[in-house]
Amino acid sequence: MSEEAVQKEEQAAAPAQPALSEAAAVMAGGDDTAKTADAAKKKGKGKSIPAGICHIRSSFNNTLVSITDARGGVIAWSSAGKAGFKGSRKCTAFAATMVAQDAARQAVSKGMHEVEVKIQGAGAGRESAVRAIQSAGIHVTLIKDCTPIPHNGCRPRKRRRV
Repeated sequence: MSEEAVQKEEQAAAPAQPALSEAAAVMAGGDDTAKTADAAKKKGKGKSIPAGICHIRSSFNNTLVSITDARGGVIAWSSAGKAGFKGSRKCTAFAATMVAQDAARQAVSKGMHEVEVKIQGAGAGRESAVRAIQSAGIHVTLIKDCTPIPHNGCRPRKRRRV
């Protein structure tokens, strides 16, 4: 037999099933397909990420902490507003501690135990956020300051003539 004839026989023997994506399977409305879609979602959540990067942005008004995997996909995040602080209390060191602990707990529950810390900004919660991450049980391997610094700055105003 030729190769073409063998391929035709194999195609005829296999039942014709349309390839459905997960979204199409859910839209079809079948109970079995919905169960398999739910199982696939649960399977994805069990993925453990052992190491990542913690980005801390500490401004004079707020503190934001986001913990990502090595490629930059966000795993856990928190901010002072999310933690329940309002107004001038968002920029305190205590708020930064609470924010970092919240984000670290989320990351630990997803299997993370080692991070590199990148700090940006000049706010009050820089050091306290790093300490909170360490106290939450995550090992800090590197602390790097990524605050943007102008090397020449913007053009100054023209001189005043009196």
